[in-house]
Amino acid sequence: MNMILKAALAAMLATTALSGAATAETLRLSHNTGDTTTWQKGADKFAELLAVNTDGAYDVRVFPNAQLSGGDQMKQAEMVGRGALDLVVTSAINVTPLVPEMAVFSLPYLYANYAQVDATTQGEPAKLLEGILREKGIEVLAWGENGFREVTNNVRPIKSPDDMKGLNMRVAGPMYIDVMNALGANPQQMQWGETMTALQQGVVDGQENPIGAVIIPQQVFEVQKYLTTWHYSYDPIFLGVSTQVWEGLDEETQDQMRSAAIEAMEYQRQITREGTDEGVSFLRGKGMEIYEPSEEELAAFRSATKPAFDTWADKVGTEIVGSFQDAIAATAAN
Repeated sequence: MNMILKAALAAMLATTALSGAATAETLRLSHNTGDTTTWQKGADKFAELLAVNTDGAYDVRVFPNAQLSGGDQMKQAEMVGRGALDLVVTSAINVTPLVPEMAVFSLPYLYANYAQVDATTQGEPAKLLEGILREKGIEVLAWGENGFREVTNNVRPIKSPDDMKGLNMRVAGPMYIDVMNALGANPQQMQWGETMTALQQGVVDGQENPIGAVIIPQQVFEVQKYLTTWHYSYDPIFLGVSTQVWEGLDEETQDQMRSAAIEAMEYQRQITREGTDEGVSFLRGKGMEIYEPSEEELAAFRSATKPAFDTWADKVGTEIVGSFQDAIAATAAN
């Protein structure tokens, strides 16, 4: 009799577990880098935390390399906005075709350090962008980090703006086209999924991306010889959910989802910065030639890219740019 009861209990527990798994709602999350990056690790952490916070009510499936948008990294946010995707982790620059104001984060030489970055992405200025994205059908849950973008190439060390002249450079978005043109390079906008092959085959000479989030985990060092730490542009990422999904959640579930996102992106920022801190010596060990510009040399790059800054500051608007500049200036007083 005891064995029968045990068998019945085991069957009941198994049925309950299967029932719980069956009722879990699946949410699809898209991002546009590979499955070894900190983007993926942040997305995985969010999936894990949301399952815990909601007692398994939600199962987040993560799709890297913009698989769900046909490899088009610029299309992901638009798909989330119209409800064709549930969640996205993407960078600000990838959203500029939909929301040009998102270029504010990446204006050349806007930031000098992480304290200035955090004053904007984790402060009031970011809320201006969140409001615009909400109107486009995307609720921003939390901000993470792609990082300061550094330049790599296979032709020569980049020590001055003149060294950029004539280089065929892969870029991610429209603003970077203007920046590269200002430097005399030949920009080629290209999906990240196509970039490594293009670098290997010499279709492009170089690219620009953050060390901790992309250059190391995507093994760019295997196909590029020179890197210059010019910190010319910063690129945050954000974790966003379709407002169609968001507005269908009760307040408690919204709180659980936002809490999971904030913790996941805090983790993502931490591991990205750790990877960046350790990255230069790691890349040297892998055979890359690293050039670290002086303040005077950085000033030359800043001057050369000023026309692109002004063009895109006008597109973003004085209210938003002013809000960012005020927050950045305030860090000096603290």
